[in-house]
Amino acid sequence: MTTKEACEARLIRTVRFRAVHHYRRSAWSDDENRRVFGPQTEPHVHDWRLEVHVAGPVDPSTGWCVDLAALDAALGTATAGWDGGDLNALVPEVARGDITPSTENLARWLHGRLAETLPAPARVAQVRVFESDGLGSAWPAGG
Repeated sequence: MTTKEACEARLIRTVRFRAVHHYRRSAWSDDENRRVFGPQTEPHVHDWRLEVHVAGPVDPSTGWCVDLAALDAALGTATAGWDGGDLNALVPEVARGDITPSTENLARWLHGRLAETLPAPARVAQVRVFESDGLGSAWPAGG
């Protein structure tokens, strides 16, 4: 553990939402999509759980490593419409067909969006996205 890490705290914000997604690559035929993704090519709903891990030094005045209102605002902007929505339409890179809405890709996508907006010295240490209690991903993988 580095000296910097020893002097930091980690705040974990958890958000739950219900949303639809499906797997499909626009460059592939229907048969190829079905072969690779199986029944997941059809829109289906999940009760998602999102965890955002933020690390940083603890401000001696507030006792916080991040302003919670700023984190919630960034998270709200990044996930606007997700509760009750269709992730295939709401995540621009998915809508364009650049990525599939897997937990891996969603965690990476959210990490990038939040990292751009959080006020320093706080930083996004990790984003975890779960589509069920038994399946989720973390970006980055370590930490």
